[in-house]
Parts: sequence; structure tokens; C-alpha cells
Amino acid sequence: MTDALCNCMLADSIFSGGPRFNRTQGVNMNRGLRIAVALLGVAAPMLAAGCGKHEAQATAVPAPAMKPAPPTPIDAKKAEAGGPTWDPQWDKIVELALPPAMLSGQVPHDVKRFCPAFYWMPEDDKRAFWAYFFQALAGAEAGLEPTVQAKHTQPEMEVKDEVTGRAGRTSGLLQLTYEDAKRYGCDFDWERDKKLGVKDPARTILQPKNNLECGVKILDHQIIEKHKPLLSASGYWSTLRPGTVSYRVFAKQMTNVPTACGRGPEKSLRGTR
Repeated sequence: MTDALCNCMLADSIFSGGPRFNRTQGVNMNRGLRIAVALLGVAAPMLAAGCGKHEAQATAVPAPAMKPAPPTPIDAKKAEAGGPTWDPQWDKIVELALPPAMLSGQVPHDVKRFCPAFYWMPEDDKRAFWAYFFQALAGAEAGLEPTVQAKHTQPEMEVKDEVTGRAGRTSGLLQLTYEDAKRYGCDFDWERDKKLGVKDPARTILQPKNNLECGVKILDHQIIEKHKPLLSASGYWSTLRPGTVSYRVFAKQMTNVPTACGRGPEKSLRGTR
């Protein structure tokens, strides 16, 4: 039994009158009891804090089971060449950011294109799959480089960002925009970032944690809240729009998914050419 719990029980006993006393004992203990109650009046906030702390510790939620994701082809190639690679800590960022619905049967069925066993895998394998998925997405979008900035000239991308006032600019591992902070509640701060260099890693939008957590929110919005397929012509990323050049780049990165997904890499590009 912890000291905090013992103190809580003692406080409860004294404030509720404690054990029953006979008349003589009550007279003899009256003065001492009054002193004890007065002292406890001072100590009560401390004891209450101790009780609260004990309760918080007792109800703490354990961290979910997680597994590292295997390397994508671009990650393996860059490792051989000494270039920027996927940081294994980014797996953890993605896996901790996943909402319960993305580990459930609510995930659209086209996830089986890349992970046929998704629906009956343990949760730690599902988390590893999503970590791999976002690694592949970051490989196709930014070559796994966190500080990449892009200026797009395609008509569909020439839309002014309501936050920055600029058009066609995307940033970071998943090539996101500052407007995503308004749309999806992402942790980007344009007022702070505009004072920093374009590729300064201190920019909030370029920090891998912020960028990846935002990506999870965007995908969750698409496939869970909006009930759209994982691969959709109206999806946020062109890399997830079948039939595009960038989709073929992404699909090639999905050739080394976790073995728990239940199929070999030779099937991963089926229907993508």
C-alpha cells in the first residue's frame, strides 16, 4: 500500500469520526482529536493531492504494442548510397498517432490491395502496416527528406493557401500545406515559420512529428469520416490516385510490406500498370 493511499485512508477515518469511543474515552481524547482535526484541516489539500495522484497512477493507460516497419525500396537504396533515410522513430510517431478506427473493420476494403490479411491481423501488425504505408507515401512525396519544399504548377494545385496567401506550395515528408492546420487541426504555425528560412528544420511544418501526425489526421478524415476508399481519384495526395504517374511511384514503394500482411511483393503492382 502506498503512503498516499495510507494517508487517504487515515484522513477518511479521522474526518468521519474514527472508531467509536465510550463517554470517558471521548472526554480524555476530545482535546487531542480537536488538535488532530485542526492539523488535518491544513494537511487536507496535500492528502487530497496524494489521493488524486494515486488514482491517476492506477488508471494510467499503457502504451500500445508496436512493431518497426520494414524498409521501403527507396529507403534501402538511399541507405546503400548514404543518402537521407527513414528514421525508425518515425514509425513510432505514426503508430502512436493512429486512431482506433484505423485499426478496425472501418478501414475501406481496398487496403487489401496492399495488405490482404489486414482485417484479422493483431493490432501491432496493423500499426506496423500503417507505419510502412506512410514511409512509402513519404518516399513517393518527398524522397524521405523532411525539409523538402515544392512549388506546383498543375492547375489543381494552383489554389491559394488561405493561411499563407501563396499558391501551389507543399512542405515536408508528406508535402502538406499550412491550410491543413485549419482543416484538420494540424500543429503548424505559419506566423512563427515565416520568420525562419524556407528549409529551416525548426519550421513546424517541416518537423517530422508534426508532418506525420497531420498526415494520419488527413487519411483518417478521408477513409473513416468521409468513407472514401484508400485509393481515390479525389484523395488528398495524387500519389494515392490510381492511374497517375505519382501513384505508380508510390505502388513501387509498397513492395516490402510487413510479412503479416500475407502476400509476396510480386503481387503488389497488380493492376497498377
